[in-house]
Amino acid sequence: MKKRLPSFKTHGQITRADVEDGLLEEMITESEKNGHFQRMPETERDKSRWEILAQLPKGQDVWLYAYGSLIWSPMIKYSEKRHAKLFGYHRQFCMRTKLGRGTPEQPGLTLALEPGGSNRGIAYRIPEMKIEQELKLIWNREMIGGSYVPKIVKLHTVNGGKRDVVSAIAFAMNRFHENYVGKLDPQTMAKVIALAEGPLGKCRDYLFNTVSHLDDLGLSDKKLSKLAKLVRGLTN
Repeated sequence: MKKRLPSFKTHGQITRADVEDGLLEEMITESEKNGHFQRMPETERDKSRWEILAQLPKGQDVWLYAYGSLIWSPMIKYSEKRHAKLFGYHRQFCMRTKLGRGTPEQPGLTLALEPGGSNRGIAYRIPEMKIEQELKLIWNREMIGGSYVPKIVKLHTVNGGKRDVVSAIAFAMNRFHENYVGKLDPQTMAKVIALAEGPLGKCRDYLFNTVSHLDDLGLSDKKLSKLAKLVRGLTN
């Protein structure tokens, strides 16, 4: 039987099937063999997930915060989504990627949460009965390289006109990871994003997708919009 071609090879984004079928893991493992990536073992991913869940009340639904690609490619099965604001962290292109949206020769950049400020995104509610299945899927996507540190954060959400504060899982930058690049100036970020391309597609498409979806949701990010304008100026 012919093996299925990973969706990210043709559509530029990881699908649920890519993770469940182990195709993403295969790509990461191959890159690791070539010395371009250090994979977090599945046992460590599981341990990380269980430690986070231990900080949340048992027998309840779990909220997950999306601020980047999880907005336009959530992949999970959820029962509700809300607009949310997170205080104490801001979105930043501070993570180098040699595999997803870049190569070892020309790395790209992806978003992570950095301390300070605030940002707006989407909160997904995962039903209690699906927590293990859905979060394992997310951990095998987001935590496969150990570039993030999962945290419990407080989200200010809007629910039918009513404001509510919920505890949620969010992925912040691991500042001790080799892929952490710190704070870059907008011009440097724009040049990297404009040129980089990897197995998941062009780095600039990651930026453009995030900006357009935030705009469509009424959650526009002025800094990202300005960055997108700089990148378009370099690529048009």
